[in-house]
Amino acid sequence: MTIRYVVARQAGGSEATAQSNEVSRVRVRALGRVAAAAAATCLALGGGAGSASADRERDAQWPLIKYNAPQDVWPITKGGGVTIGLIDTGVLAAHQDLTGQILPGADFSGGSTDGRTDEIGHGTAMASLIVGHGHGPGRLDGVMGLAPEAKILPVKLRLAADKLDFPPGETRVADAIRYAVDHGAKVINMSIGGAQAHVSEVRSAVRYAVDHDVVLVAATGNIGVDRVGYPAAFPGVIAVGAVDVDGKVWEKSDTGPEITLVAPGVQIRDASNADPSAYSTGSGTSDATAYVSAIAALVRSRYPDLSAGQVVNRLIRSAVAPPDGSRVPNDRYGYGIASPRRALTMEIPAGPKENPLLGRAEAQAPATVAAVPGGGDSAAGEAAGSAGGGGVPVWVVVLGAGVVVAVVLVVVVVVRRRRGGGYPPYQQSNPYQQ
Repeated sequence: MTIRYVVARQAGGSEATAQSNEVSRVRVRALGRVAAAAAATCLALGGGAGSASADRERDAQWPLIKYNAPQDVWPITKGGGVTIGLIDTGVLAAHQDLTGQILPGADFSGGSTDGRTDEIGHGTAMASLIVGHGHGPGRLDGVMGLAPEAKILPVKLRLAADKLDFPPGETRVADAIRYAVDHGAKVINMSIGGAQAHVSEVRSAVRYAVDHDVVLVAATGNIGVDRVGYPAAFPGVIAVGAVDVDGKVWEKSDTGPEITLVAPGVQIRDASNADPSAYSTGSGTSDATAYVSAIAALVRSRYPDLSAGQVVNRLIRSAVAPPDGSRVPNDRYGYGIASPRRALTMEIPAGPKENPLLGRAEAQAPATVAAVPGGGDSAAGEAAGSAGGGGVPVWVVVLGAGVVVAVVLVVVVVVRRRRGGGYPPYQQSNPYQQ
């Protein structure tokens, strides 16, 4: 059977007609800058009094402004010493904002590269949100990632913008996960999802990563349905949805009981693969996933003695409450908005070393995946209780044993991405800093 995967992002500015297997494409509408917002942006991103305003790319990175990264995050850590496995379309390592950040990786797309090429651009965009370092004097120009001193291990897959079917064996997600684990990744970013013909193989690889102390982060999907895509839905994986500049859930962000956290994912400015100095804008749960992976890397750098499960626990417990006042966990926000400042600074007991999401309910669990009685209390359940919501019941344990399930779910589609920036309106309230 054919494995069908598509990268979990929608890009701005495409005029093409959607194919029958594609979701609606997002057109990112450019907004004029507001002078006061631009001035505030310059200060927030390191432009002191008397210095020129940051360039348009940096101005457009509203998540860094909302997270107040230069003041609240980077003085603590920039993610040094942590490798993030990026399972995606490869990375244009020669981009001016990524030079020196991309390690030699692997190519499971049928090519013979080391993963440091990218014909589609999705992987380059995700890498820039995680480890981009900008360029120019003081590195004040271009795109900055949230963990700019971490490194990316690219694991390239055959993912396409306009075709969802691939020959058997050419999209090897399970192999990609195992490769990243075996080559030093402490966090794995999976901004991908789709219908799977070999669920058992990927399920087994996910468990392999969990057992080897790796934090797994994946996108919920961009259709706007009440069903979280795989691999995000596997127990043990942080399933990430997207929110906008005001902390509201993006209308196309897929929801469901497996969702763990949300993060910025609307009108996101990033590096493009078009050439080493190109940029693009897009929206999707891919971007949100990249930001959560970056936060996980920051925590692993700041607290190197924590297990992957304890890192997950810290991300859950430090999440900012939803701006709509809803109780957590819930099917739209999970435990809330991922917060780098809170994840790095809150006093949170380390808790058990085990991954708290292994006990999470899997709404689409195959009937042949056995439920194990007992299982104890999870840190996720404790976090829910402390936030005023119900705990997460223990339903299933990951035990893939020859399971073949076709989950007819096309999560998202990458489309042509445009250069030029879309600038979100900057609001006075900041749901990211509660």
